[in-house]
Amino acid sequence: MTDSETGPALAWSTIEHYLGEGVGASYPLSAAGRHPVVSYEIGHGGREIALFVELGRNQQPPRSSLPAVHIDQVSVDRGLRMARIRTTQVELMRDFHDMVIAVADRIVMQNRSLDHAFHETVEGWSSLLDRPREMSVERRVGLLGELSILARLADTYGWGTAVESWTGPYGEEHDFALVDFDIEVKTTVAERRRHVIHGIGQLQPATDRPLWFTSLRLTRGGVGGRTLSDSVHVVRTAVAEHNLATLDRLDSALARYGWSARRDDDERWTPRDEPLVLAAESVPRLTPALLAAASLERISSIRYETDVTGLEPTPGAPLDLSGLRLP
Repeated sequence: MTDSETGPALAWSTIEHYLGEGVGASYPLSAAGRHPVVSYEIGHGGREIALFVELGRNQQPPRSSLPAVHIDQVSVDRGLRMARIRTTQVELMRDFHDMVIAVADRIVMQNRSLDHAFHETVEGWSSLLDRPREMSVERRVGLLGELSILARLADTYGWGTAVESWTGPYGEEHDFALVDFDIEVKTTVAERRRHVIHGIGQLQPATDRPLWFTSLRLTRGGVGGRTLSDSVHVVRTAVAEHNLATLDRLDSALARYGWSARRDDDERWTPRDEPLVLAAESVPRLTPALLAAASLERISSIRYETDVTGLEPTPGAPLDLSGLRLP
């Protein structure tokens, strides 16, 4: 899988296909018989990617200064010692892929040692790595989740009501506010349903209507998945057919969320399983009463994580989310 003229070439779409299917694979990036041996591995049931580089007799793996990048030493077939470069953060896989391909290129095409190849790549990318992306993966995945709920609301109430109810991008406490209930949506790509809660009010129902909490889990979709751009296009097309004024409202919400059509988007996602819908009072949460009991009522800002993995859905949810798909 190498090209002597252009260096290691392994498209993200190929990797994403295997991740979406949950299948492991191995791609040699160095020519047969050449040393050091360099290979790209998809392992652990298609849930992890890593770059493997052969180590010399007394060579040790380089140290990583990046918290999200781990480097260790492993033994493979025929007793070959190899450095394994991997990331444990699922949301960074797309960026990590580009980085390790750049490391492999320096080793295979420029005859750099692993130490030099890794550190040159990190230094060369440092300005990019230190600068926040226009929309973080967490933010993009969150928008995908909210668009899926928006589309389901439109099936029930029509696009006008659905778009009008989408208040999250405008800084309101909850993502959707309807006449009879509110919805707070949290989306993750992790194995557990662990979600970040911003402030006490995010899981606090309004005085006149109940709050329902929706936990969504997405996974890499491969060729059958949808990008954020795909979903935005589907929703905008449907709304445009309904009413242009509603489309203006939708575009305003998308812009406030941080979405831009000018940014490339090639990460494909699909729901991992059925949504988990809970009444707000069934979610492990901090409340004003708990803070007051702990004499912490003067705290004005708080951010914490809640884990709803394994909880049973609350009966009587006002919106049927069974079979939910990305638009």
